[in-house]
Amino acid sequence: MMAKRVLVVDDERGVREALRQVLEYEGMEVSTASSGDEALKSAMELQPHLVLLDVKMAGMDGLQTLARIREMDSSLPVVMISGHGSIQTAVEATQLGAYDFLEKPLDTDRILLTLRNALQHIDLSAENERLREAVTDRYEIIGKSRAIKEVLHVIEKVAPTPARVLITGENGTGKELIARAIHRQSPRADHPFVEVNCAAIPSELIESELFGHMKGSFTGAFADRSGKFEQADGGTLFLDEVGDMSAAAQAKVLRALEEGVVTRIGAAKAINVDVRVIAATNKSLEDEIAAGRFREDLYYRLNVVPVEVPPLKGRKEDIPLLVDKFSKDLSRTFGMRPKKFGADALEHLTARDWPGNVRELRNAVERLLILSSGESITAADVGRLGGQSQESELGDLMLCDSFESFKQEAEKAFLQGKLAENGWNVSETARKLSMPRSNLYKKIEKYGLERG
Repeated sequence: MMAKRVLVVDDERGVREALRQVLEYEGMEVSTASSGDEALKSAMELQPHLVLLDVKMAGMDGLQTLARIREMDSSLPVVMISGHGSIQTAVEATQLGAYDFLEKPLDTDRILLTLRNALQHIDLSAENERLREAVTDRYEIIGKSRAIKEVLHVIEKVAPTPARVLITGENGTGKELIARAIHRQSPRADHPFVEVNCAAIPSELIESELFGHMKGSFTGAFADRSGKFEQADGGTLFLDEVGDMSAAAQAKVLRALEEGVVTRIGAAKAINVDVRVIAATNKSLEDEIAAGRFREDLYYRLNVVPVEVPPLKGRKEDIPLLVDKFSKDLSRTFGMRPKKFGADALEHLTARDWPGNVRELRNAVERLLILSSGESITAADVGRLGGQSQESELGDLMLCDSFESFKQEAEKAFLQGKLAENGWNVSETARKLSMPRSNLYKKIEKYGLERG
């Protein structure tokens, strides 16, 4: 690990050398300066991780030097040293952004403890920034098409406001990315972003998931539990596939939006919550309202600002950018060198309609990176994604030794394809197949079907 660089600034040579000796013994790389002017020059050249700065110096004193350092680098930790310490001086130093304040004569243990805490703070800040950048990169919205630019324009306008947003679009278009972008650009960005997939939670559990429950309120409630509304307090709650929410849960969500309160199952007392709700659906909620499956009053509460995410076939000029992004991300994940996609391969990928949208494209890029044998991806590699795989599946079915096994294998392949087509939204797949959701869950378990 690289040694931490510390700049010691004091007009007494004895103090500088004593601190150098202590800090170098601890494995730190130490530079010294005897004045404020020299300290500013050294700080610019050396880019230290931390500064130890004397308050009382001839010419530019420590507080003036601190103010100048703050102008140069607002994040550089500065620990002030004073032989004439006073509460007023300490307060002024703190107001100017000093990390800590030490009095002479200096105690070695106190110095080392303060420096270790300051350097640990630096490491934590750097790690937080790295993680923040990684998260931002992961949820980046890629595209230069007119359709995606219009979406980004709406995000820019609505994000700073408290308005609720309803995001619509086909499965796999990136509705979650839109929700996260709105949260990230909002005043709530430093507070939680809590996601609930309403289609993935059984209807009998959705109320407990959203609003929490008290111990003993129903079978299996072994302890008090907070719901997603409470967990998102101060931040954003993302209700994905909101069209699949049960009628009872819809009524409670409506109350939470109208009154800003939630009540855990089995509780007598309501809890105040401050939550911005963003909802998303791949359904036409107007049709769901007409069919009596969705509350009209809740729809109008959620649909303050609508955002429609375009399907991938409506923004084909973005496909090469998405392929490049996925290729780099996946290569980094796999620990392999990125493969170049040839112009003919990109042309073939762009020509496809991608009914599974961006999610399907990403899966295709992953498959190409893993299965292609050359240094680059060719049109022939892309061709093997489609027709040949279908022929292979048909060939596998023809190997079945009985009509019963043929039916089972065909059913397995059919359900796998339909689940993938609907982004593994079990409720939506069951609805489109006119099949009870419980039956589909049994089939998934029977055949061992898995996402991907």
